[in-house]
Amino acid sequence: MNIVWATRGRTWGFRFLLDAGLRDPLPTYDLAFDGSEGDRMVYRRVGAHVALRFPDPSGRQDQSGRVIPHDIVLLPPLADDVHSVEDGLRVVWPLLADAFATVWDQAQPPTGASLQALLDRGSSPPGR
Repeated sequence: MNIVWATRGRTWGFRFLLDAGLRDPLPTYDLAFDGSEGDRMVYRRVGAHVALRFPDPSGRQDQSGRVIPHDIVLLPPLADDVHSVEDGLRVVWPLLADAFATVWDQAQPPTGASLQALLDRGSSPPGR
């Protein structure tokens, strides 16, 4: 999937759930979100990538009562279809929502394989 996705669950900390097949997604993530620290909602186009940040659409919170953020970096071709946070919520969030609903409240974060299995149950996104 052409998505780098970092978020946290109710009890597990902020981590990458998807890495877009990159060996190390951190440099891509850092470049995409550079300068947006503390911003609750983000839409940024950086080259061919799109950075999105939005609070959990269902209002889910971690054990400390903080609303869970979703930081997403879209790579082409999916990035070509997103031009705002609203587009991200309409185009991208439906690809991830069911899987996140399943894992966010688990005691441990999902493994890459378990998350992929959940995503595979849904429809395959473009560029997959």
